[in-house]
Amino acid sequence: MKQIYKNIVQSVSSGEKLLAVLIDPDKFQIEHTPAFISKVNASIATHIFVGGSEVEEQLTDILVNEIKKHTQLPIVLFPGDVTQITNKADGLLFLSLISGRNPEYLIGKHIKAVSKLKGTQLDIIPTGYLLIENGKETAVQRVTQTQPMPKNNSEHIVNTAKAGELLGMKLIYLEAGSGACEPISESIISKVKSELNIPLIVGGGIRSKTQMNAAYQAGADVVVIGTAFEEDESFFDSLKK
Repeated sequence: MKQIYKNIVQSVSSGEKLLAVLIDPDKFQIEHTPAFISKVNASIATHIFVGGSEVEEQLTDILVNEIKKHTQLPIVLFPGDVTQITNKADGLLFLSLISGRNPEYLIGKHIKAVSKLKGTQLDIIPTGYLLIENGKETAVQRVTQTQPMPKNNSEHIVNTAKAGELLGMKLIYLEAGSGACEPISESIISKVKSELNIPLIVGGGIRSKTQMNAAYQAGADVVVIGTAFEEDESFFDSLKK
């Protein structure tokens, strides 16, 4: 088993900032994998996340298998559903949507996942997942039928993140949503980070190196970028090693 979480903690404690490239199997053309992953390999990316809100069964398995042929980077599942679990990946964010109150996404899906996770070699990482409003409805919001947290109530966001940590979550993930109009504010990131003793992931709406660095400076340990690469692969040119 690859020790994904242990390596994240070690990187964070040494001051290293991590970048995960998010690939949505539903939007990605598998024949494009070699060319895309070569750009990922040439960039400062440290992880590849694979997943989406709505993905056909077997698609994740096929894509992860193909990505593995072209990179040594750890591949971490970011599953929107049980059908996206594959033992071919290295790790899995076991996401609990603690910003919402839909029991299926707090614990229900997790129970259904157990039979698929038994016997896998995945490094399973309990992750508190918070959806923050960004100006438009996201796929996460639609699929989970939960409301995002109002961005003007930072105290509630901080308390929710801290509650996740106290419940035993090993990571907190602040999510603006795929294709968000704007990323999570630096103020929210900073306030959340100041209360946590576990690594903080920030994703959604980050479309430039400046926005990425702003998230890092505010306290993000891991930044996740997906849509920006889907829309414009030249973005990789600004993130070369």
